[in-house]
Amino acid sequence: MQLMLILGIAFAIGAVLFALQNTAAITVAFAVWQFEGSQALVLLLSLGLGVLITCLVSSPTVIRRQWEATRMRRQIVDLERQVAELQRREAELVAKVQQLSPDAASEPPTEPKPYVGLRSLLGGAGKESVPASESSTSDTPR
Repeated sequence: MQLMLILGIAFAIGAVLFALQNTAAITVAFAVWQFEGSQALVLLLSLGLGVLITCLVSSPTVIRRQWEATRMRRQIVDLERQVAELQRREAELVAKVQQLSPDAASEPPTEPKPYVGLRSLLGGAGKESVPASESSTSDTPR
């Protein structure tokens, strides 16, 4: 916020210096309309008009993004609520399963076998024993 204030003051000082240095009188004509003023005034008015047009053109996009961000925040809150509800429901179901089968709860769960990898499978670590007659005929080139 302070940075914007400093930049605004610097811009205002620059505009005043620009206006003091460009005091030549010029005439701007557009169709039947004609305007006389200092060069600085004409340039600053055209700058202001450009800023105004840019704001008007970009405002629908800005408003749409703000609405979308608000909708997304609401959706996040709803999804977090659903996650909390599902976690609560899961805890209830786990407790119910433990009540119905007390012997299953006392056993530690078995861990699945880890993935042994393709190299160990191809290298023969997981290979069953193959009779010598089959392995010798399949290994020799013909």
